[in-house]
Amino acid sequence: MTGLGPVAWPPAPIGTERLLLRESEARDRAAFIELFASPEVRTYLGGPQSREELEAAMPEVPGRRPGLFVVDLDGAMIGMITLDRRDAERPGHIRPDAEEAELGYVFLPEAWGCGYAAEGCAAALGWFVGALPGEPVVLCTQTANDRSLRLAAKLGFTEVERFEEYGAEQWFGVWSAVTPSGPAGSFRQGRAAGSAALRAWGEGIG
Repeated sequence: MTGLGPVAWPPAPIGTERLLLRESEARDRAAFIELFASPEVRTYLGGPQSREELEAAMPEVPGRRPGLFVVDLDGAMIGMITLDRRDAERPGHIRPDAEEAELGYVFLPEAWGCGYAAEGCAAALGWFVGALPGEPVVLCTQTANDRSLRLAAKLGFTEVERFEEYGAEQWFGVWSAVTPSGPAGSFRQGRAAGSAALRAWGEGIG
């Protein structure tokens, strides 16, 4: 997989109790446009984009790239989950060489409050720890985004630092596969990281 390492992409679809994580398809185009145009979804992501511009620019099969999972519920896209390398030039890192894998997620408003984000992200993290064992995963979100902060905590992310970026305070955390061990920012490996994340949605959280 370009960017994340020597992993074949796309992987086989990942099924959970209610969801399917899969590669994007042409039928997902309308949902992609809705995600980028929604004021609710884009509140902490720089604001909504123009539907007209999205309709003109969106490819026939959007999101067809390594690291992007479409989250499918009963045959329809309700969101997407991404695992990308964090830009070395941005603040927020836990390794000297930077470019850690970074988890991202956006879901349509009608899918909020049902635990789908926790269920889908836990499955993606479980896949990641199996594909690239020992790799840390980081997450960055605005401190004003209470919903995202709650999800990060439920998934097992631990706060590392806060900083200003894009005109807002950002919360930066690392997944429980690696845990801070001191003020210098060194990290130690944890146990059962994948299974811990998968337990998160199974216990009814999110």
